[in-house]
Amino acid sequence: MTTQNSTPPSNSPYIGRFAPTPSGALHFGSLVAALSSFLEVRVHKGQWLLRIDDIDAPRVVPGAVDEILAALERFGFAWDGAVRFQSQCMERYGAAVEVLGRDGFVFACTCTRRLLAERGNHGPYDGFCRGHGHALQGAHSLRFSLPLPLPELCDGVQGVVAWEQWRAEMGDFVVRRGDGFYAYHLACAVDDAHEGITHVVRGSDLLPSSFQQRALMEALGSAAPVYAHVPVALARDGQKLSKHNQSRPLDPRHPVPELVQALAFLGQCPPAGLERASVQTLWQWALECWDLARVPRAMGMPVSGLHG
Repeated sequence: MTTQNSTPPSNSPYIGRFAPTPSGALHFGSLVAALSSFLEVRVHKGQWLLRIDDIDAPRVVPGAVDEILAALERFGFAWDGAVRFQSQCMERYGAAVEVLGRDGFVFACTCTRRLLAERGNHGPYDGFCRGHGHALQGAHSLRFSLPLPLPELCDGVQGVVAWEQWRAEMGDFVVRRGDGFYAYHLACAVDDAHEGITHVVRGSDLLPSSFQQRALMEALGSAAPVYAHVPVALARDGQKLSKHNQSRPLDPRHPVPELVQALAFLGQCPPAGLERASVQTLWQWALECWDLARVPRAMGMPVSGLHG
């Protein structure tokens, strides 16, 4: 099994990003992802881009974007350049799908969820339509033909990860839905390539996505970023903190205690009393002491205190 670590040239600028979905307010899990990404960028004197992943219009909650931006500012985050919106990049995604179709990386799929269920296909897509030769135009989805086996991933936190650990998620996946909406993996891969993202630090729940997005980037002739997946924050019941699970939103009135808790969650050992410091003092300490190597090598960890 080969190992792939798309390390950018040493003279490349360090460019990271944070890409929240505006389906609700930021929560503690969002803070962990944003904080680790931001600090890793800043200690490398790079750029931190902010992208709003609003590709799935039905999931966008009115007012969520403004709430997300206000919370990030209140917590002391500062992004470089203008905020980017996936909803403004449809032509770019369409062009990418055309390239994938021209080069034979996608196939038309007429399988509905009902048909998949009737065939007992509850895991990775079974490839039913891969060889049927349906025309790429029409009211059906387009799937990316995932070239298994995949190279191992050298992750900045989790170490060397084999794709077989995620075999249950490694089937041919949709890049354009039957209703014409472009899918998350396509939009994310195209955006990361277009924006020159060199490093992605995000939650470990997206680790399988890195295999899929990296394969898409290779098919499109783009260099994949270096990945680091930090543990996701778990509630007492073991569920991931998320907007879907209605996790408690961040409290912008009291940013420092939550930032301190996030630093502790990420293994940075903030000193006693830091929770009573100013936002400026906290960030000064965090920037001086941040070390990705101290982040626990775990897929998920429970959160103590108010968020547990």
